[in-house]
Amino acid sequence: MIRAVIDTAALRHNLNRVREIAPGSKVLAVLKANAYGHGMLAAASALAAADGFAVARLSEAVALRASGHAHRVVLLEGVQGAEQLREAADNDLELVVHQPEQIALLEEWRAAHSFRIWLKIDTGMGRLGLRPFAVPAALERLAACRAVRQPFALMTHLAEAEFKDNGRTQAQLDCFERATTGLPGERSIANSAGLVGWPAARADWVRPGLMLYGISPFAGASGIELGLRPVMTLESRVIAVRELAVGDRVGYGGNWTAARAARIAVVAAGYGDGYLRNTANGTPVLVNARQAPIAGRVSMDMLTVDVTELPQVAIGDPVVLWGEGLPVEAVAAAAGTIPYELVCRVGQRVHVEVR
Repeated sequence: MIRAVIDTAALRHNLNRVREIAPGSKVLAVLKANAYGHGMLAAASALAAADGFAVARLSEAVALRASGHAHRVVLLEGVQGAEQLREAADNDLELVVHQPEQIALLEEWRAAHSFRIWLKIDTGMGRLGLRPFAVPAALERLAACRAVRQPFALMTHLAEAEFKDNGRTQAQLDCFERATTGLPGERSIANSAGLVGWPAARADWVRPGLMLYGISPFAGASGIELGLRPVMTLESRVIAVRELAVGDRVGYGGNWTAARAARIAVVAAGYGDGYLRNTANGTPVLVNARQAPIAGRVSMDMLTVDVTELPQVAIGDPVVLWGEGLPVEAVAAAAGTIPYELVCRVGQRVHVEVR
């Protein structure tokens, strides 16, 4: 009954919007985590006009190749060990190199295949990447490595780009500039927030993820405000309607009590489908395209909605949990989380319909 409708035309629209914002940059479309819960293979087909794809895990890249995608594919976490390096070679994958041990793997490579690599510099994220002081030695080793195609690309990742006019982001940009001045090779800095909010971060390649799926990377804003279209609409139906008297309680823990005579619609969706249990009372859903608030704790298979102001609601009526007409950003804010988590958590039993 519950389904996630994936709008491939919206994916193409959002890719075009990326190109409008960063017309001088090539686009590495980020498809990790099953394309942020939207279905990696379907998303890759819809985003065929991108200049390349980026994934986090080797298994994701291999699946892209097995499905026939010949794009440049970048492994954002690189490889861990000689066996993974061989599999990357077999699938002609590009590697992010972020630690000396990965350089050593390339130095030990003896097969004929050579790799395109992206050297990652940690300019302030504090996660993956070589510190700037370690870059000169890495450059020397990589320049002498027969397994590496020259010149290789240079990249970093922004930690706080969603905060505009942020001094720490500017410090990262300055750090990257100092570390790479005079070096050959293409540059890549910007994620979705960076490419929208920081023109200086657009560089040769941009790496949009969230915005491709129609979602804003900025708190308090929706993708629609950025000219994007939502790709996923999570929808279900009303399976029961109940009349409540004043004082009647609803759901586990009884954390919603009717303050007046009320009508409650029961919807076939719950945390077993990826809709967060801690979503607050009052969070909107759309019933028959009209807003109504959640009333009571979300359970595994059901949630309850106060439809007192919508007297025509009946069993079988459609319910939109997020997507077309109801931005996922608003639902995430009510659940105390970020949109990434909601779309990535959509459960396996949710039927996915690609249009």
